[in-house]
Amino acid sequence: MPHCNKQMISFFLTTKCNLNCIYCYNVEERKRMEEKTLPSNIAKAGIDHFFKENKSRHIRFYGPGEPTQEFKLMKQITDYAKAVDDKVTAEIQTNGVFNSEVREWLLNNVNIIWISFDGEPSIQNKNRPCIGGKPSSPFIEDNVRWLVSNSKNKDIMVGARVTITDANINRQKRIVDYFLSLGIKNIWNDPLFPAVDNIPVCNDPRKQDTFHFDMDAYVDNYLEAYQYAKSIGSFYGSFLICNFDGYCDKHCRACTPVPHLTPDGYVSACDLVTFGAKAHHMDCFVYGKWNEATMSFEFDEHKIAALQNRTTENMPHCRECFAKEQCGGYCLGEVMNEAGNMYGQKISACKAIKRLLRGIGKREADFQYLHP
Repeated sequence: MPHCNKQMISFFLTTKCNLNCIYCYNVEERKRMEEKTLPSNIAKAGIDHFFKENKSRHIRFYGPGEPTQEFKLMKQITDYAKAVDDKVTAEIQTNGVFNSEVREWLLNNVNIIWISFDGEPSIQNKNRPCIGGKPSSPFIEDNVRWLVSNSKNKDIMVGARVTITDANINRQKRIVDYFLSLGIKNIWNDPLFPAVDNIPVCNDPRKQDTFHFDMDAYVDNYLEAYQYAKSIGSFYGSFLICNFDGYCDKHCRACTPVPHLTPDGYVSACDLVTFGAKAHHMDCFVYGKWNEATMSFEFDEHKIAALQNRTTENMPHCRECFAKEQCGGYCLGEVMNEAGNMYGQKISACKAIKRLLRGIGKREADFQYLHP
């Protein structure tokens, strides 16, 4: 199923975070803002609106900080959604560093748990240390093992979402083995991309000079790890192949769009745009705002139409591409951040997707769990 069909409402709960990841995609943005948490009345109104307008009953908790840092609010939102419709399913992307109360609640209330986790402790603790410098892997390993061991007879999947950097780009087979040792068989990875800041990367010489990622080495190692995982009964996915199990003319849910409620009261179309105010070059994704006076959302129909219009037929570099139906023009968030143009191109990703499609081919069956 194409990734754009993963319809759900996402809650960007809070800016609070208990890790200090070296590559955090919005760390500079969060530093400039006072600490913020999504107001519960906006979250509940978002559920009412989404359930009215969309057949999906899937809810999701995400950044810009660590969602379990607002555990009480997460429980309130989940309880409210399930009271509105008992067919609700829930998903979370979490850093995995939480206490026993949180993990027990997750076990009984969340259906899909993605742990943001970069693999072996030597890599994880370097890339994603706790605030204060403590290693994070002992906490995560303990929580993962507990969740997996107690998941029998529960409607729950515990998977890993890995960021691939220079540190683990050549260790992708080892990543598969490591997670299997913890009981995780479903893994999605994302290649590292430049952080979101005030200007697009194409206009930022400093970022262009300092950012590094070897996409060719990534693809070489990924193809080997993908086949290896398949041979041992695991799944090792890449954001670059998230549409390989269907046909699409747009890449992801940002182009539909579906709501991501921000801590400052806006509606975003994209995981990379976690605040609505002063979104700068990423403002095209901010298509709604909460009006406290009327207690309702106001939507910008022109922005919605512009997002929906971003299809492969409207991008010259996609029209004749043999991979367009399994790509959809690639991630609009990354393209907008790096090229500063909704109809732009991330050339390194385009080349990689073509190589991957030649190496893997279109899947005949749907991915069991879609990319987070």
